[in-house]
Amino acid sequence: MSTIDPALRIRSVSLAVGDIQRSVDFYERVLGLALIDRQQGRAQLGADSAQPALLLEEIAAPTPVPVGSTGLFHVAWLHPSRAALAESVRRVLGAGWRFEGASDHGVSEALYLSDPDGLGIELYADRPRERWQRRADGNGVVMVTEPLDLDDLLAQAPEQPAVAMAPGTVVGHIHLKVSDVPRASAFYRDALGLQEQAQLPSAAFLSAGGYHHHVGLNSWQSAGAQPAPDSAPGLRCVEFALGDAQAVEAVERGLADAGWDLAQESGEDAGVSVRDPDGQLLAFMGA
Repeated sequence: MSTIDPALRIRSVSLAVGDIQRSVDFYERVLGLALIDRQQGRAQLGADSAQPALLLEEIAAPTPVPVGSTGLFHVAWLHPSRAALAESVRRVLGAGWRFEGASDHGVSEALYLSDPDGLGIELYADRPRERWQRRADGNGVVMVTEPLDLDDLLAQAPEQPAVAMAPGTVVGHIHLKVSDVPRASAFYRDALGLQEQAQLPSAAFLSAGGYHHHVGLNSWQSAGAQPAPDSAPGLRCVEFALGDAQAVEAVERGLADAGWDLAQESGEDAGVSVRDPDGQLLAFMGA
């Protein structure tokens, strides 16, 4: 498999939720996303009203997410600046929502929380690429987990943050709980053509175009586990945008050469869809 198109980005993620009104209120009021479209049991939101980045769909009879199952670890919202990240942090705190962690990863600054269904969220801002520490062999980046200087971050934003999340905020990466990290990493690397950028114990981080990661994988609580049932809230699809139709065709050829069956998705703009080794649906579209 050749290297995947370096223009790859995450266009949107789809989540199944237990209560659509509760989730819309959280993502709109607490995170600051704009409600773009609302229908019976469905909603689309995003920082850019012209491009939904989050699709929510209500589960008719939701059940709890089993502890230790594979699936979503977090959806990571990349902010265009530290000031924009600081505003989001202040907005969340002002809404009375609790953060569960905060870290300086060297390449980025990040804070962590969960939505009303317990689905993980990361809010982060990147440091400039020229400041990323590279590995000694010249491949990939060095990612660390150090304490975040929260006081310095919050000083970048006014005490009264904007109601809306900053324009230009996008889903920067997706982090998945998998049953077997080497197996999942091999799929994303060898079948899709992402490049491995960093490794941690029981975790791997892969990307296109030299980014620190578009996909994170870990088995910290999910080694050998099965996916959660469809009745449980969780991630339903990650939609990637590629530079053009030729890049989508290259992904399709690479998957076929690696022996992966394409998922059957309907619609004129279905692009190429496949399920990863843990059953997670991925869709690849032209820009």
